Amino acid sequence: MRVLGIDPGVATTGWSVIDFEGREVSLIVDYGVIETSKELRAGERLLEIHTDLSKIVKKFAPDMAGVESLLFCNNSKTAMSVGEARGVVLLILEEYRIDAYSFTPLQIKSSVSGYGKAGKKQVQENVKILCNLDTIPKPDDAADAIAVAICCNDSLISNLSLKSK
Repeated sequence: MRVLGIDPGVATTGWSVIDFEGREVSLIVDYGVIETSKELRAGERLLEIHTDLSKIVKKFAPDMAGVESLLFCNNSKTAMSVGEARGVVLLILEEYRIDAYSFTPLQIKSSVSGYGKAGKKQVQENVKILCNLDTIPKPDDAADAIAVAICCNDSLISNLSLKSK
């Protein structure tokens, strides 16, 4: 199963493509970030996300995708822009007929570290361990996208095992 993990943001959108065999990571195919310049207009930034993520989807042909859901915060401007980036991500996934699943930060942290309120450093360390890596993936948004993909796979495996009982 090939899973695309997305940590959406206007300035930086983290992404990962991971192959799984059951619950186990069999291969981290690739990961990285889509960065947009703050010098660009909002629409230009969203178009850049659309263009770059479309290329990633075409290149890696994921079976499904996990997308981090919007984390509400005190800064409504940030929340709005993240929501816009997330909308572009969901649009691309729909364009390519890729099933998309949304996960809250609590679900992602719980899946990767066993504790929904784990710190960022703990989640990144667990990503390194779960993926059998020598170092924590950089930048942080890419590591977060790997965690999203792991959470997506775990959730689907759990749901399949519940349905088969």
